[in-house]
Amino acid sequence: MQSESGFLAYVLAQLKRSVELGGFPEDFYAMISRPKRILHVYIPVKMDSGRIEVFEGYRVQHNDALGPFKGGIRFHPEVTLADDIALAILMTLKNSLAGLPYGGAKGAVRVDPKRLSQRELEELSRGYARAIAPLIGDLVDIPAPDVGTNSQIMAWMVDEYSKIAGRNAPAVFTSKPPELWGNPVREYATGFGVAVAAREMAKRLWDGIEGKTAAIHGAGNTGAWAAYWLEKMGVKIVAVSSTKGTVYNKAGIPAAEILRYYKREIPFEKIPGEFIKDPEASLNVEADLLVPAAIENVIRSDNAGQVKARLVVEGANGPTTPEAERVLYQRGVVVVPDILANAGGVIMSYLEWVENLQWLSWDEEETRKRLEAIMVNNVARVYQRWQKEKWTMRDAAIVTALERIYKAMKLRGWI
Repeated sequence: MQSESGFLAYVLAQLKRSVELGGFPEDFYAMISRPKRILHVYIPVKMDSGRIEVFEGYRVQHNDALGPFKGGIRFHPEVTLADDIALAILMTLKNSLAGLPYGGAKGAVRVDPKRLSQRELEELSRGYARAIAPLIGDLVDIPAPDVGTNSQIMAWMVDEYSKIAGRNAPAVFTSKPPELWGNPVREYATGFGVAVAAREMAKRLWDGIEGKTAAIHGAGNTGAWAAYWLEKMGVKIVAVSSTKGTVYNKAGIPAAEILRYYKREIPFEKIPGEFIKDPEASLNVEADLLVPAAIENVIRSDNAGQVKARLVVEGANGPTTPEAERVLYQRGVVVVPDILANAGGVIMSYLEWVENLQWLSWDEEETRKRLEAIMVNNVARVYQRWQKEKWTMRDAAIVTALERIYKAMKLRGWI
């Protein structure tokens, strides 16, 4: 696996390659490869034991040529500033590709949220919101959840920011509970978007997705909901994994059982099927479709040759290393890149933000239709570019995203 700084090196290498493929000037890469601003914070929290523990955090604001900064907040014990910069760059590309009026940002706190009590987690969440408050706002930077955070944490953060602002300010954070001006679609938006991306690619590769099989690597929010929507589209889920291992069932795993595990209603081992202790076993089972939906760098040069799926749809950010992607493409495996496949979450955040700014709301079905329409259009545009240029789909997606950013920066007079 890559080192902690390896993820940023991979993102920058891909960015440089795409700048060259798109024929952009070198000074564009010099600007787009660096964040506009980095906020480094330390948050003291009084633990239940009575001692004070200080947590390190960041907010990286990468590029705002297209609009306010937008990106999630990650609570994870292994986050680094380098990783946060890489994720902020990916957010800029993802937002541009989706046609959203956003730049890219990312936030993080180095903490294992699972070891905190509810009170400690609330104090940390509010402390982080206070620390970044001077640099965010509904027209400046709009955070959302990421790994280790959820709608409850967004509720605490929007409440803390609202206290500072002296008014209700729902549009500053997205993916909030519906009672605090959130939209219910946001809970499953990323997984739903992954399923839509898979369906649209399957139409082009196989004339349809119904009757196909899928393996899901990662049973968190994205993986569980991707399984749910894929099943509704006629796909049989044959494998799913978590940090505990992999469950394989050739006869099919009911998506409802995966969701029950995600919601902590059953232990992972109770999902029906054969339990395998290796979490990576889901990557190489016999399946038409593979959805890596956990963390970065899980498909590598050492295991890419064992991937049996013909279509990989990236639910996680950066799950496939560049070396692995080359191996997969040489074998005829199509990889739908993260900035296209998992954009459902930020698209839904955009829709929630629009609702909040105007103090209006759409019902769940209408919201989902809006989200689906944007995803369908995105896949069509990238597919056409991919077919025209004969690059990888990732190259086609990033060059397409960079074109919009470059034009905006050029029009503004930045380059």
